[in-house]
Amino acid sequence: MKIICIGRNYADHIAELHNEVPSAPVIFLKPETALLQRGQPFFIPEFSQDIHHELELVLRVSKNGRHIDEPFAHTYFDAIGLGIDFTARDLQSELKKKGLPWELAKAFDGSAPISPTFKPVADFADLANINFRLDVNGETRQTGNSSLMLHPFAKIISFVSKYISLKMGDLIFTGTPAGVGPVKMGDQLTGYLEGEKLLELNVR
Repeated sequence: MKIICIGRNYADHIAELHNEVPSAPVIFLKPETALLQRGQPFFIPEFSQDIHHELELVLRVSKNGRHIDEPFAHTYFDAIGLGIDFTARDLQSELKKKGLPWELAKAFDGSAPISPTFKPVADFADLANINFRLDVNGETRQTGNSSLMLHPFAKIISFVSKYISLKMGDLIFTGTPAGVGPVKMGDQLTGYLEGEKLLELNVR
């Protein structure tokens, strides 16, 4: 399986990092070794002094496909969960200044925790109106709604599939809203999807 991530998909997050608004989805990948599952803790890597949390809605791909048209994109995922795109912000800034890829700052081991359960698509009344949030030590840091995406689910799936074939079991991180910030040892991160606690994570 592969982890496909969408960058710069919420205008307020783009503004907080002083980035340009992209005309097309920004794509990067994480390897399978980035996954954290079943409540495993996240260990801060020694190569960064500034790890940031980025909570995201995650789509679970349910069948193989390529060159998918937007009207049919909804048939290619069957469940939605939560994930955190941990980012070594200090390393990312250095790489961006040099015009280099972000992978070292985004794709390191353990950088992609996901919720142990995903909710079936049928459970959502409106895929364009999904609320989610992240609390850090009981304080809300990030709140988002899928209606605020610059590129909605169907556009993401259609765009990605023109370049990268989707396979059953792939995960698509769909972008993070504003409120990203640093984590430190001892932090407790809790993610909620439509008010339901879906993700709990300890930082060590």
